[in-house]
Amino acid sequence: MKTVHFIAIGGSAMHNLAIALHHKGYEISGSDDEIYEPSKSRLNTLGLLPEKFGWFPDKITKDLDAVVLGMHAKADNPELIRAQNLGLTIYSYPEFLYEQSKNKTRVVIGGSHGKTTITSMILHVMHYFNRDVDFMVGAQLEGFDVMVKLTDHNDFIVLEGDEYLSSAIDRRPKFHLYKPNIALLSGIAWDHINVFPTFENYMDQFRIFVDGIINGGSITYNEEDDHLRNLVNSSENTIRKFPYRTPEYEIHDGITYLDTPDGPMPLEIFGKHNLNNLAGAKWICQQMGIDEEDFYEAISGFKGASKRLELLARSDKAAIYKDFAHSPSKVMATTRAVKDQYPDRQLIACLELHTYSSLNAEFLREYKGALEAADVAVVFFSPHAVEIKKLEPVTKEQISDAFNRSDLMIFTNPHDFKSFVIKLELDNKILLMMSSGNYGGLNLNEVSRLIE
Repeated sequence: MKTVHFIAIGGSAMHNLAIALHHKGYEISGSDDEIYEPSKSRLNTLGLLPEKFGWFPDKITKDLDAVVLGMHAKADNPELIRAQNLGLTIYSYPEFLYEQSKNKTRVVIGGSHGKTTITSMILHVMHYFNRDVDFMVGAQLEGFDVMVKLTDHNDFIVLEGDEYLSSAIDRRPKFHLYKPNIALLSGIAWDHINVFPTFENYMDQFRIFVDGIINGGSITYNEEDDHLRNLVNSSENTIRKFPYRTPEYEIHDGITYLDTPDGPMPLEIFGKHNLNNLAGAKWICQQMGIDEEDFYEAISGFKGASKRLELLARSDKAAIYKDFAHSPSKVMATTRAVKDQYPDRQLIACLELHTYSSLNAEFLREYKGALEAADVAVVFFSPHAVEIKKLEPVTKEQISDAFNRSDLMIFTNPHDFKSFVIKLELDNKILLMMSSGNYGGLNLNEVSRLIE
């Protein structure tokens, strides 16, 4: 298999896989109806950027060894239909990753939250000790040029295990396809309600994942999550089970110190949820041959995954952070982490409701107390985004009731929200920006200049 065509090559995951195969010596072609930065520049640099945007069935020929179908492509995509008519081998993204790694030891990191950070921690430790492993991670990491690496020689591959669907013609969750030898689950918090309409249906996906671990393999799991603990303990799969929990730590003068056998160790990261992630990463690294002492040495320099509690600006009296948090559990954990880190400063937490789940009137109730730790709580959402997603309209009253805060500030106009943020006086305050979107086009570089 040396000639591969990507339908929807511009996606974050897809373009990284295309680049990984290009470096491996494959002949790559691809199409997409739109490609944004940084995918566009990265593909262009390697000569992989399509000459024209759009779908071109003529690109699909019998000479192709395989077609990889991205989630952005619909079931009626003309290139997909052409590939089906020709009887070509069509893979979803996770199917192709499994095909490339079926002779390796597959380490799969799953869970509703923390999986990108845990995967990043593991790769950081491996990189620190020059342990070469294949990988797929959902964020750009410091010290790594790519988000996907595939070789013919590495024994291990570390995969971030997303529970979302594989493709338009494969409705299985991605992490069901990896068949892990070593697995981790960080926790279960209902998400993706447009695909998993009930919590029980969502839980079933994790049961299938645990039961799909290779016989004799292992599951490392966060035992502080009651749903997860009960699920793992009830599994009859013949695997080893390793529970973990948040380690002891202290915060002094804005620095988090981890309790280790050699005494308190300062960390670059902070937040109870990140310390919990660290405990899970340690277990996985030990199963990959890194002892505890060496793990601590390496993890002390870990600065965090991209878009996860990322520091935008800081002065002696203020700081601005951005975070990818959008689900209720993530929002609550991130807000609490920042407040715990800066207990003597006023925390202004701004959340954009952007996903299908967060803009659903029924699911909104899951956000109760999510912004409780913030001194000033702000929510922005776009009614236009609700229309695009073809959801029932959401009112400000519904949002205020859902978060259970009478003082919640709610913005629906991007200009008004931007004006509010840009006019903030941040002396002795912390500003936290949480979203998987872009706040209606807000320039975070401009926001960063609030701290000179």
